[in-house]
Amino acid sequence: MGKVTFNNKNAVFFTGLKKEVDAYFKEKNIKKTGNFELYLKTGILIPASVAMYAVILWVSLPVWALVVISAVLGLALASIGFNVMHDACHGSYSSKKWVNDLLGYTINTLGGNAFIWKQKHNIVHHTYVNIDGVDDDIAKSPLIRQCHTQKWVPAHRIQHIYLPFVYAITSFAWAFIMDFTKYFTNRVYTTPLQKMSTWDHIIFWFSKVMYVVAYVIVPYYYLGGANFAIFFCVMHFFKGTALALVFQLAHVVEETEFESASKDDKVIENEFAIHQVKTTANFAMKNHLVNWYVGGLNFQIEHHLFPKISHVHYPALSPIVQKHCALNGITYNYNKTMHGAIASHWRFMKELGKKPADMSTATSSLF
Repeated sequence: MGKVTFNNKNAVFFTGLKKEVDAYFKEKNIKKTGNFELYLKTGILIPASVAMYAVILWVSLPVWALVVISAVLGLALASIGFNVMHDACHGSYSSKKWVNDLLGYTINTLGGNAFIWKQKHNIVHHTYVNIDGVDDDIAKSPLIRQCHTQKWVPAHRIQHIYLPFVYAITSFAWAFIMDFTKYFTNRVYTTPLQKMSTWDHIIFWFSKVMYVVAYVIVPYYYLGGANFAIFFCVMHFFKGTALALVFQLAHVVEETEFESASKDDKVIENEFAIHQVKTTANFAMKNHLVNWYVGGLNFQIEHHLFPKISHVHYPALSPIVQKHCALNGITYNYNKTMHGAIASHWRFMKELGKKPADMSTATSSLF
């Protein structure tokens, strides 16, 4: 891929916005990192997940109870990713680096890898969000088509129907396929993976083996074949669906914009911060339950503008961001509700599944 850059020569939008955001923290005399609210969530989510895991293994449960607890465990694990891991890997959980590094490894207990995720998410996604050809988060073609510049195949006609299945296998594919693909190809989609140290290699393989031990070998030993299959499939179904859906609602909806990269160098006409706003959408901003569960990722615009600030501050920063967007004539994308965002995503995916008009013209011209 050619080099992608942004037109930051006159970055007045972010300059003014950052000045007011900095003033907010100075006036309130608070840190930009996590606070008691985040620490409390950590103290709830992690022990609760461990407790549910223990109950599944060591308590004789009827099938319906095994299904319910496995589903809740999957949702809780996803929430650990949204809240604890996400802030920690961005360096915004704590002002202490060792705390961020330690809690960042919670992604390894979810089946992922902190080293690879930081490059995939912090560097590639946050820099080149919604740029087809670079952003790994929208690089699921030909399985699903996520923007108009991606190649269309006939199966896309029904992609809005089979999307739930694709999302349901997300965490399984992440743990057992996608990380290994990046590891062995040494690439995050089209971006070379930074060099891994010996310690990084050791952690990668150790955590992958321990994931198999904790989520396959041990449960199989205690539950037996049938109950293990129920636990494993239900847990991954709910964890994967939650992880995939939350991230899709932030970028792949009707309101957001996309760019594409090719072998030639490209300059994005907007400054970097404006690109972040145009390619991102918030959802359910007034729903406190959603905000608690998804770790502020429903305030995705604020997160992309200030990834080093903990998500607990995003609701307070949102009015400031909205004001500066209005002052600069920039649309602040959002869906009022969670179900509204889901509907927008599904309509958009259904639209992308239609055969492109230029392809239809080209086909008809052959006859």
